[in-house]
Amino acid sequence: KQLYPVIIVGGTAQDFFGEYMSGGLMIVLGLDKKEGQPVVGNYVGTGMHAGVMYIRGEVDDYQLGKEIKKFPLEDEDRAHLKKYLEEYNEYFKIDLQSILKDEFVKLIPYTHRPYGKLYAY
Repeated sequence: KQLYPVIIVGGTAQDFFGEYMSGGLMIVLGLDKKEGQPVVGNYVGTGMHAGVMYIRGEVDDYQLGKEIKKFPLEDEDRAHLKKYLEEYNEYFKIDLQSILKDEFVKLIPYTHRPYGKLYAY
């Protein structure tokens, strides 16, 4: 069985969340977010070259590292989220149905070699 790393952040994340991410899954729920507070900081996913992030709530383009782009969730993404959030719910007793109804942003890298042109091999 192949291992698949998963990190679920119940609260918010700060600058450089997911920096140099090279695989797996990271989810940010923003459960303790205050009014007007962003769910994530700036430079999210800087250097990311594999994996996926799901952020509950809004993420502005200026907050993203140049290597990633935003995408809306598809049914497959929602099923993926549900699987991991059900397990998270077993430990932390969140309002799972409400969270699953909320909007999420999918962040993925658009290149697998973000610095390929900067370094000599």
